Amino acid sequence: MKGAQLLYSGKAKSIYRGETPNRLIMEFRDDITAFDGTKKNVLSEKGAFNCCVSAFLFELLEREGIRTHYLGRLDRTTMLVKALTMIPLEVVVRNRAAGSIVRNFSFTEGQILNPPVIVIDLKDDSRHDPMLNDDLILALKLVTPDELVELKEIALAINGTLSEFLDGQGILLVDLKLEFGRAEGEITLGDEISMDSMRLWDKETGRSMDKDVYRFDKGDVMGTYRAVARRITGGRCEV
Repeated sequence: MKGAQLLYSGKAKSIYRGETPNRLIMEFRDDITAFDGTKKNVLSEKGAFNCCVSAFLFELLEREGIRTHYLGRLDRTTMLVKALTMIPLEVVVRNRAAGSIVRNFSFTEGQILNPPVIVIDLKDDSRHDPMLNDDLILALKLVTPDELVELKEIALAINGTLSEFLDGQGILLVDLKLEFGRAEGEITLGDEISMDSMRLWDKETGRSMDKDVYRFDKGDVMGTYRAVARRITGGRCEV
């Protein structure tokens, strides 16, 4: 990224100004974090796998008519994206109970949630991303009532498309975190869709195939990322 102007550096990605207006370059770094950044490491090639999987799934969603910020992959760790005015919400769609929803509510691990449950959190590390309800979201004026309905409809459409695709690869989509922004007045999917933002289980064994392997020391993190990337993309992510 020599010479490019750095605009933002998050926990695992950096955003640079693109060469044309309303275009940005997203770099996927090898950093990996958990538990609000209290656990952190650098894992070689992790950024390349997440970039490749995200590009593949963005392309899949675009073919299904879902607007994303993705414009193309530039190299192994970077992609060109549309500039969005980001909405500070994390929209989590849960198909099975796992993680915080089990800790905080009387669900059992792996319990099927039908229909899927949408949980929306405020994207604010300083407040530990608190959960919001619709009234709070509207009172904070983060979106309009119509936009809130649209966010949920798009999130469910994304969840349905990815669930069906991953099921065909022998993978259960347990839950996924989505972030959205506005581009030319339209709600658009941003951020990434990767092993860092999805909870994935092997259909046959129930084995974790996502960042939980890192969070809870379940085994070989990069071996897991490599294997799931190969399954999702049909071998396009070999690095």
